[in-house]
Amino acid sequence: MGEAVVTIFSQIRLIAGPILTLLYPLYASIVAMESITKHDDEQWLAYWIIYSFLALIEIIIQPALETVSIWYDVKLVFVGWLVLPQFKGAAVLYKRFVREQIKKYNSHGHHHIFQGRNKFLDFLRYKSDEHHDHHY
Repeated sequence: MGEAVVTIFSQIRLIAGPILTLLYPLYASIVAMESITKHDDEQWLAYWIIYSFLALIEIIIQPALETVSIWYDVKLVFVGWLVLPQFKGAAVLYKRFVREQIKKYNSHGHHHIFQGRNKFLDFLRYKSDEHHDHHY
């Protein structure tokens, strides 16, 4: 009986991860994009920014995380805080930390990064137009 309960909780834990980190945010992002207000868009853009950063950090420090047996559970609680409407943790983190870092970075004259991004996008548009011109 005890082993069956552990197995059930393990399965719930495995299913909870993708639902909490991907499926619910995907659904909520679509709802936000289709809503008239743009206030909810901020929460979900912030979520995807923070979740992407978390995923990158996990990839980089994966060997160390394998030694932390509770990492997955800690991550689920953290992501729950990020996504649950009662907390809107993603928007909170973005406003308090990410936005502040961007402001600080931009105030130090690092506008060239955004200029570089614009040049890259212009290059992609040019290549796309060039590609279409050759096929007609």
